Amino acid sequence: MSESLRKITRREFLKAAGIGLAASSVAGILQACGAAPTDMPATKPPPLVPTVASTAVPPTSAPQSAKSLRWDWWGEQEAPGLETWVKKTLDLYKQKSGVDIQTTLVDSSVVVTDIQTTSASGNPPDLMYFWNGIYHMESVWMGYVEPLNGLLPDDMLKASGATVLSIFQGKQYRVGWYACSPIILYNKDMFDKAGLNADQPPKTWEEFMAACDKLKSKGFTPIIGGLKDGPWGEWYLGHSLAQNLDTPGEVLSLFNGVLDWREPKYWEQWQRLGDLWKAGFINNDFLSIDLYPGIDNFGTGKGAITEAVVSHAPKMQSMLGAEKVGAMVFPYGGKGKMAGKPMVDTQGIGIASGSKSKEAAAELLKFMGTSEVMTSLFNEVKVFPTYTTWDGDKEIQDPTLKFIWQNWVKNPAGIPYISNLMPTLFWTDAMFVNSQNIISGKFTGEQAGQNAYDVTQKWVQQNPDLAEKYKAWTKEMNV
Repeated sequence: MSESLRKITRREFLKAAGIGLAASSVAGILQACGAAPTDMPATKPPPLVPTVASTAVPPTSAPQSAKSLRWDWWGEQEAPGLETWVKKTLDLYKQKSGVDIQTTLVDSSVVVTDIQTTSASGNPPDLMYFWNGIYHMESVWMGYVEPLNGLLPDDMLKASGATVLSIFQGKQYRVGWYACSPIILYNKDMFDKAGLNADQPPKTWEEFMAACDKLKSKGFTPIIGGLKDGPWGEWYLGHSLAQNLDTPGEVLSLFNGVLDWREPKYWEQWQRLGDLWKAGFINNDFLSIDLYPGIDNFGTGKGAITEAVVSHAPKMQSMLGAEKVGAMVFPYGGKGKMAGKPMVDTQGIGIASGSKSKEAAAELLKFMGTSEVMTSLFNEVKVFPTYTTWDGDKEIQDPTLKFIWQNWVKNPAGIPYISNLMPTLFWTDAMFVNSQNIISGKFTGEQAGQNAYDVTQKWVQQNPDLAEKYKAWTKEMNV
């Protein structure tokens, strides 16, 4: 990743914002799969079944009244090369439509709040880049984001890969752009040397612990990462808590205080993190390394397994060698219906309610959803387009990247990234505190559950209006 990614951590931004999710008129939070600098989704997501090729509708002539559009976006910080691609793509669109697109690459610290501040001032951009889940949904609840139903064809909305975390009360507020699904990467060469089958990575928690033990016995650090700035713990919570959940609505009920974090099935994931640490399966300097340096340590061969997101895979291949990088689902370790399934998450784009050119903005989104545009996105930036109508099976030649595309991007059985539903206060005072205190030995799993409960109760008391929105959202996700 570029050094610009490392200039502000998610925790630093949360501290700078100094607010809980609803303690202010803005959501001072960063998205899990794209949080600055994290690279990285209610019901069970509807099957993203590939539709006919005509889903990605070619642009028609934009309304004559719309000679230009404004788009505030983010992503160069996460996917170097995206800015050049955006300019090239919008120049091409101008040639086709006559519409000029004025772009602003916003700073990581204002991705969430930009739509809110510009809308409140009466001058929002026409299009806005949105992280998933609560990171754009609060702006929806404020009335700043236009539902896309009616502006775009229904089949295009379903195929765009926005995930169900972009839907509230039956309305969809984003289309997908590129994938940022959390994933587990592993070093196939180390697996082979430890006597493991690199083509069949562990699937259950017991198999995973046994694999870590074999890796350690051969002198390898089984798990490499960095917890200092916090997002590693967020990814871990998203992966591990899902093992005991039946629906995304269940985690909303946890964050909303309807369900109780003190039940063992809701805190055992922190206990398992402690087990990994006590067994010596995680690098010794885990608490003193930030997320991205920890991932880079995997790329330099200092550990066998790391948490990452799908957009990291090409870089890790370039560092280690393509043949050495494998991808696996977080090991099955619970009894929930969501257990053992890959997580699907995407970055996306929406339209401001205050835009005076909504139809013209929708035409641009249609253009960006065409196969030609998506193919250029993959080829030039090496990120995965999210539309199920894009033929990644044909366009992706590398077998590992194709495997990732099939399982973490277009997989209809994938589950949404549940950490996208996390209130800010829970991020700072529960998730982050718990993961660090588990590693330092200050908390047991049960104590982590108690802390999560206490923080949740505090958030609900401080934010009754948002708590009601969470309840309404839960009804859609409990299927």
